[in-house]
Amino acid sequence: MNTFRAAAIGLIALGIARASFAQQSTVRLEDNPESSELVVVIGPVSLPSGGAYGHGAHGAVSPPVETVLLPFDGYLYGVAYELVDATGRLLPNDLLHHLNLIDPDHRELFLPISQRIVAVGRETGAQSIPWFLFGYPVSAGQRMVVSVMLHNPTSEDYKAVSVRFHLKYVKANRPWPLFSVYPFHIDVAFPVGDKSFDLPPGRSTWSYKGSPALPGRLMVVISHMHEYAERITLEDVTEGRLIWEGFPIKDAEGNLKGVTIGRLYRKLGVKIFPERVYRVTITYNNPTPDTLFRGGMGVVGGVFMPASGVEWPKADTHDPLYALDRKHYLREVRGRFDVIVKQSEHEQAPETMPMHRHGRNPPGRDDRRD
Repeated sequence: MNTFRAAAIGLIALGIARASFAQQSTVRLEDNPESSELVVVIGPVSLPSGGAYGHGAHGAVSPPVETVLLPFDGYLYGVAYELVDATGRLLPNDLLHHLNLIDPDHRELFLPISQRIVAVGRETGAQSIPWFLFGYPVSAGQRMVVSVMLHNPTSEDYKAVSVRFHLKYVKANRPWPLFSVYPFHIDVAFPVGDKSFDLPPGRSTWSYKGSPALPGRLMVVISHMHEYAERITLEDVTEGRLIWEGFPIKDAEGNLKGVTIGRLYRKLGVKIFPERVYRVTITYNNPTPDTLFRGGMGVVGGVFMPASGVEWPKADTHDPLYALDRKHYLREVRGRFDVIVKQSEHEQAPETMPMHRHGRNPPGRDDRRD
């Protein structure tokens, strides 16, 4: 469920240098039984003003990646978040670049990498699915890796900023939810590595295609995009059919404030199959004369319900893509796919990695640029 705005990698280091105690940030998990919420608290960190850095350069700060353990068996069905300072004052959502909650023990639907439980950006907002119908099953002791990036595109300095991320849950041993569902995502910059890309002037399209590991139904579809995005689609390439298309939601000033959501469960979902190929495509129209560094991103994610009797697969920790993805989200390597392959001394060369079975397209722009 998702999404994330671009920030220059060089300025990550600059942001951390300017906010020296950001490296002391902590991640903790709070259980609030009265509200049936788990709250992941990240922070505090300092966010100096990024207004002087220009487009896409907002003094980004990346607190250390940490792991928490889920405290009980149950089902997750909703997310929300807020950013606060030391006094509890609410701060602008624009300060959140992205937040990922990752399950390292199970795989993704379209790739053999660690499953993303939740992926959100500032435009995602609070989201939930009907708790009596659907829930994502979790178990006591299950690991959850927490990775977040904050940035500050404003002209104001912020100190002691914390993110409070709410996970709504239902405890196990209840008659609801009726169906187990799982998160999924498919990204135009798959298979692994940095997901943002440079955005050239004018209109351009970017895509990736692949096949799911198991059959089932797409129940909810949401996307993540950046400024100047026009449209994002998910297609059944085999059948030549459009499954869903999403569009940006903008405020009165034309700024990106949200994305459209496909609640496919209202029509009992859309079936997908391992023997078919699916493609995500995003279209941008950059009106400036400049190539915008890391100005683009395109992700489709949401909720997937496996076919009856099909269990969600465990991760194969020996798969080269799994290992490379894990190094990336733990920040042991940085960069796009081809770059991090070279950084990983023990990985195979790109042309020998067994990625053909994942339907990999070369990361980046496809050949349909206008």
